[in-house]
Amino acid sequence: MMSHRLTAFVAIAALTGAAACSRTEPEQPAASVEPSAAPASNAPSVGYACESGATLQVQYVDSDNAKLTHQNQTYALRSVQAASGARYVGGGVEWWTATRDGQESGTLSRLGPDGTTGVAVLERCSRPIPGAEMTPGPLPTPGQTPTEATGGVLPAALPCKGPQLTLATGDGDAGAGNRVTNFSLQNIGTQACSLTGYPTVTLQDARGRTLSTIRAEQSPGSYFRQGQAPTPVELAPRAKAYFEMAWSAVPNEAMQKTCPDAAAIKVTAPSDTAAVSLPFSFSPCGGRIRVSPIRAEADAAPAT
Repeated sequence: MMSHRLTAFVAIAALTGAAACSRTEPEQPAASVEPSAAPASNAPSVGYACESGATLQVQYVDSDNAKLTHQNQTYALRSVQAASGARYVGGGVEWWTATRDGQESGTLSRLGPDGTTGVAVLERCSRPIPGAEMTPGPLPTPGQTPTEATGGVLPAALPCKGPQLTLATGDGDAGAGNRVTNFSLQNIGTQACSLTGYPTVTLQDARGRTLSTIRAEQSPGSYFRQGQAPTPVELAPRAKAYFEMAWSAVPNEAMQKTCPDAAAIKVTAPSDTAAVSLPFSFSPCGGRIRVSPIRAEADAAPAT
């Protein structure tokens, strides 16, 4: 009897041990990957005083790299092509500088979804250039010559800002269910400025509410001349630049029976946040409008 009990005890113990051995240890979380650090450098940091009251520090590591510190966060930046001045991107931000009249100005912007273009200004900062001559012109990248933009145009003026501009409507055209209207942006300031790229366009209804169901798409070239890349446009005081907006006037029966009514458009210059508005009534269909790059000529005639 005792031997049977001992045998049963040994069997139970063996099964218990086997079950314990078969248990799988819980997986440990993977170690986090540390982001790569910017190249080490003994270059001094340069301080910029910003309009917000903050101070921004930039260390130009070499001709291709910089480290920017803003609100206790440091960004590793790399030099990229710029229409004028010096331009760096990295960590979701853009740092673009230029100099004029012995003053270096810099704009810190948040990058858009493409990761290469600034879409929202975070800070506007400046610093005096020690010993600089009072002559206008872009500041080259430290250790680097500015690269000309597409089209071989290198504007010497700083980017235009909303308060410098007025918006007006121009002529238009229609055909095959599409509509297109030209708009002008006039420099009403006392200093020259430049515009490069696409304006940001939003639509509002009669009550001033944004029509969020209508998206603005960037359309290279124009309605009549497709595929042309943006080129810098320099605006002397009272001069104008132009862009066009195209849309469908035919409802898509599968998507919508009627098209929303817009009563005004708001336009923001590239790399700025201050919009200019204009009453403009139309009914875009298909949930989108197409916006061309800013150009120097009033008429974008068809290519011959």
